[in-house]
Amino acid sequence: MLGLRHATDKAWAVRAADQLDEVLVDHAHCELKAASNALGLAARSPDFPEVARALVDLAEEEIRHYRQVVLELDRRGTALGKPPVDAYAAELLKRVLASTRDRSAAASLADRLLVGALIEARSCERFRLLADELAARDLPELAAFYEELFVAEARHHRTFVDLAARVRGEEPARSRLAVLAAIEADVAKATGDGASIHG
Repeated sequence: MLGLRHATDKAWAVRAADQLDEVLVDHAHCELKAASNALGLAARSPDFPEVARALVDLAEEEIRHYRQVVLELDRRGTALGKPPVDAYAAELLKRVLASTRDRSAAASLADRLLVGALIEARSCERFRLLADELAARDLPELAAFYEELFVAEARHHRTFVDLAARVRGEEPARSRLAVLAAIEADVAKATGDGASIHG
């Protein structure tokens, strides 16, 4: 899905649905981190004002998603708590930064945009699995919520890829995305067993 090189085992969705409160807490924090990341990338984009504007728009949508997840946590009487460590995202960024020889500002920005694209793709894949599992458990409202988020994450993936192409050019961005997708697959295999959005 969306260029991912390693598919999440469908058993992940069973574990996630079994530990839904824990997953919702993790999900809320993921949305907040996504908004923060988009704003941070906007601040790194002074030479690309159209990229910065698109990232601010994306951050606003991530904040709306955060609020929606927090409302669900409130409805369930579950405290948000402190953000759990996202070993997947940290390891992915670390490996991507170590994989490049081009240290220019544009290359660095494009890489970070492509990392964002891959994280959105992984979230998209998992939201699809979770929506299906929740529907099978006769939880239609939550299933519909994750169905909507599945569509949004696919759109965010496309946005990040398009923005990277604006920064680096279409062909260099696509070529680099293929390299980073292989890195992401290795990271997902190593960190992807937990009942959280990224593993």
